[in-house]
Amino acid sequence: MITLDLSHQTAVVTGGNSGIGQGIVQILLQSGARVVSADLAHEGDFKEINGRLFESRLDLSRSEDIYRWSNIVLEQAGIPDIVVNCAGISTMDYVIDSKLEDWEKVFSINSTGLYLVSKIFAKAMVDAGKPGRIIQMASQAGKNGYRAMGGYCASKHAVLGLTKVMAIELARHNILVNAICPGIVETPMKHRERVEGGLIRGMTAEEIYAEDCSQIPLGRTAEVRDVANVALFLASPLSSYMTGQAINVTGGMTMH
Repeated sequence: MITLDLSHQTAVVTGGNSGIGQGIVQILLQSGARVVSADLAHEGDFKEINGRLFESRLDLSRSEDIYRWSNIVLEQAGIPDIVVNCAGISTMDYVIDSKLEDWEKVFSINSTGLYLVSKIFAKAMVDAGKPGRIIQMASQAGKNGYRAMGGYCASKHAVLGLTKVMAIELARHNILVNAICPGIVETPMKHRERVEGGLIRGMTAEEIYAEDCSQIPLGRTAEVRDVANVALFLASPLSSYMTGQAINVTGGMTMH
């Protein structure tokens, strides 16, 4: 496991209860950071798990909850040094068959919720004259199109656009804003997508997995740690001359 010293750093990670977010929480803790994990699955406004891990319930689909939650985090943990927007959802359907409520739900969490969290903590950093790192979890779906994933692809394209604008606006404050674009990562969400996508396309989940691997030059899908390691790099001093970037972690599946 790769570790870097992030002692005396405070990080906020949305979607920290499972999948990639959980992996990022773990690697930041292993690197010495104090971490606030925010997730709809957590209980309580701000619960101390141990001296360096705190859990806080957050519903990213509700703007009023984001404002309330962020005030609690700022009061309890102070202004974070690192913000990782990792929470996300997806729905599976062809665009012509998709439902408006599904489109709006995906955007409320993947794009609007991410925008509000980024905005609130960036403003706190600027007002305090504090440098920081904002890391957005985008996707290779933010650079490509994939059938039956119209809402997800569109929401991740929005994330990359916001990342570039915030990087420009916040550079003079030494707040670096970058995005990670994972490829196919073995998470509970990906497993569900294979089942749902298989039903739409007339394939089994196993057949979709084989198709996934066939498209990746490295010949395997990603593990959570593959993405978490890149998040650690972006949170660390090693990336001090990088901002506005969208880093692929795709095993070569996406190269632009």
